[in-house]
Amino acid sequence: MNLFNLVWLELLHRKARLVSGLMAIILGIAVIVGIRSVTIFSEKAVAVKLDNLGANILVLPQGASTDDYYTADIDAPTFPENYVERIVTSNLSGVDNLSPKLSRRVKIGNENFVLTGILPANEITAKPLWQTSGLMGAELKASCATATSENHPSELKDERLTRKVIDSLDALDCYVGFMAAKKLAAAEGGKINIENKEFNIVKILPETGTIDDGRIFAHLHTVQKLLGIENQISAIEIMGCCNAISEGLLSKMRNILPDTRITTIGQIVSTQLETNKMMNKISLIFLIIILLVGGISIGNYMAANVNERKREIGIYRMIGFSRSEIYSMLLLKAVILGFFGGILGCILGTLAGVILGPQLAGIAVQPIIILLPFSILSAIIISVLGSLVPAYLAAKIEPYSIMQEE
Repeated sequence: MNLFNLVWLELLHRKARLVSGLMAIILGIAVIVGIRSVTIFSEKAVAVKLDNLGANILVLPQGASTDDYYTADIDAPTFPENYVERIVTSNLSGVDNLSPKLSRRVKIGNENFVLTGILPANEITAKPLWQTSGLMGAELKASCATATSENHPSELKDERLTRKVIDSLDALDCYVGFMAAKKLAAAEGGKINIENKEFNIVKILPETGTIDDGRIFAHLHTVQKLLGIENQISAIEIMGCCNAISEGLLSKMRNILPDTRITTIGQIVSTQLETNKMMNKISLIFLIIILLVGGISIGNYMAANVNERKREIGIYRMIGFSRSEIYSMLLLKAVILGFFGGILGCILGTLAGVILGPQLAGIAVQPIIILLPFSILSAIIISVLGSLVPAYLAAKIEPYSIMQEE
């Protein structure tokens, strides 16, 4: 009879001990898997919400001022519109949407307004708050963990990030910001005269609390012709993945556009990165605690098991088992417990995350297959580490000591 059969028979013979040993591992692994599952999907949910804040990178001409991120494009110097193509053809990862624009102050009646030329599909995608008024932009395939796939389930997608495409805005159509519309007493379907051209007001934009509330938006190419600045733009707004920004996206873009100024909204980027770091630290803290508690629990279980089996181990030694075989037999038992405890713990932790995630954290959690091998490996390590000392003590048991006790 080999060691595996001996261990298996001993486990089946002491069912109560088997259950108590397994439960120590199962509960520990379940906690780790549950917390990790919620953490992963929380990071993705945070990425979706931060994507909804809109563009977080601004490309400006070299001479433009960056004192105020939100007004830097107004009356700024210009650069060629084909700079957009340079970025698109560079295949940089982490660039989700580009919105070129040309902004200039214009006078309508006795009031000054900012006229901004945009490409509608790109601009609306960069302004998620506009979705509340019914505008639709291009479908956004965000690289910050928001795409639909096995690892990015549809439950994480924000409906405002899935949009019907608008390919064009008529040459003489415009959108009017909330505050600008109030000043002009304008209404949807009305007319507005800009630089001796009559524009149709197709949409009054919702109030956003930003500089956009005072702007008037028309098609980029129309504005370029109207202002006599064809094929030129004053800024490119970009929705960039925060992780990509932290990994050097801005410096890569500066290499592609060396004669421009590229800046970002640090608060948005730092918020996601700090949140993700915090979640990872919490997971690590729980992992360390579970490793310690699990190791101690398994150690106590194995020590009690060795004490209970002293006579049995002494008999094994009497019939020729070496110390290394006794040692191997107990560690093999730890591996078996770890293997099955890891599988059952992963299943229990996944179920807990799937059921409790939406109820307690408001986050839809789905099973993560990659956590299964991680759970098995972690459970085996916990079990083996907790069994090292008891196994070593069991291997030192001599037959004569058992006989003396008898």
